Amino acid sequence: MDAALSEPVQSAAAQDRLITATVARERGRLLAFIRRRIADAAEAEDVLQDTLYEFVAAQRLMQPIEQAGAWLVRVARNRIIDRLRRRAPLAAAEAPAAPGAEDSLADLLPAPGAGPEAEVLRAALLEEIEAALAELPEAQRAVFVAHELEGVTFRELAARSGVSINTLIARKHYARRHLRARLRAAWDEWLLA
Repeated sequence: MDAALSEPVQSAAAQDRLITATVARERGRLLAFIRRRIADAAEAEDVLQDTLYEFVAAQRLMQPIEQAGAWLVRVARNRIIDRLRRRAPLAAAEAPAAPGAEDSLADLLPAPGAGPEAEVLRAALLEEIEAALAELPEAQRAVFVAHELEGVTFRELAARSGVSINTLIARKHYARRHLRARLRAAWDEWLLA
């Protein structure tokens, strides 16, 4: 047998032994690390498998990993962070607002039928809101109206428009900020009048 052909076979076998030994030694500790951060056992196992896959791929590419345990923990931490980042916009888009966090537009208006003064104030506020909405860029206005007035979720808006949930949330944030400033100025004028 040619010596040049047997060397890669030996190094592949040596690689396999090294990978197997490292996985056997680190798997339990690594899974415990992941489970302390992810409660769902299936999701924790997915992170573990992703991490071990990266380890095998790095070893196969002959990238030297001097401290395999520390390297595996770092990769697992990065996978956990990636999962949390992917989930965060969805959770924010679907979660109900905390009490007092951000009132809906309807909550800020006087109730219909609350008396003649409330009706006048309601009509004046609705006019100001319509004027402020007309000042918004179309993209911000569309997101605000769909989410706030029509009750469409950010996930549905993203599916309809092809725009990311984070972008939609940012557009609504800028729209709310503009509306808040515009309505505060109108309110201050009414108080001073």
